[in-house]
Amino acid sequence: MRHTVLGSRSPRVVRSTTLQHVSQDQPGDHLSIRISNEDRERVAQILHNAMSEGRIEVAELEERLDAVYAAKTFADLEPITRDLPVTSTPVPRPPSAPAPVYSPVSGSRIVPGAMPGPGNSIAVMSGVERKGDWVVPERHNAVAVMGGVEINLTHARFTAPETTIQCFAFMGGIEIYVPEDIHVIVDGFGFMGAFEDKSMGAQAPGRPVVRITGFAMMGAVEVKPPKKRHLRGSDRREIED
Repeated sequence: MRHTVLGSRSPRVVRSTTLQHVSQDQPGDHLSIRISNEDRERVAQILHNAMSEGRIEVAELEERLDAVYAAKTFADLEPITRDLPVTSTPVPRPPSAPAPVYSPVSGSRIVPGAMPGPGNSIAVMSGVERKGDWVVPERHNAVAVMGGVEINLTHARFTAPETTIQCFAFMGGIEIYVPEDIHVIVDGFGFMGAFEDKSMGAQAPGRPVVRITGFAMMGAVEVKPPKKRHLRGSDRREIED
């Protein structure tokens, strides 16, 4: 007598990648689709979470973040989180409306095409400072692990109208000094720590926008106005008057 076994299935292999779920309506090879800044930020958040959980070391985080922000397509992103558990994965999205063209204002802090400064500020049981006349890239990562990072935007210039500073503080502190002519959006999260916004800048045409986000665990991220000693002569007199 021949018996038929119902419901048996052959084993399948599950890939742990950043692209496990892709819309069935997306035509063509999804790996060749070009990624957006939002896709890069989601993968960067996965990496920051992985470091806070002890899955990767700080040196690995810096190396992988460099690869994330250099990535052009989903095929470039796919290997970066292949060995990590992924709970939120970037998928190709329908094309959005083109961003408005920005026309730089004379004397503006925004300098498209300028050579950007460092993309990472990482302090592990040490300290890092970014200050003076430096050019902030469109995305900057600040990591403080039992150390301190100071980012001073008082005299900084920017390569894009909107800049993102991704922060991670673990038993450490990140201080970001922001003058009044820069509009700041702070949406980070603190667990047994603080994510504070004491900035005084307001949004206005031609002013750069700096979005500060991330996670502080038993540490602090503080966004505040520059101290008087950070200001040059004329700027200092205006505050003191």
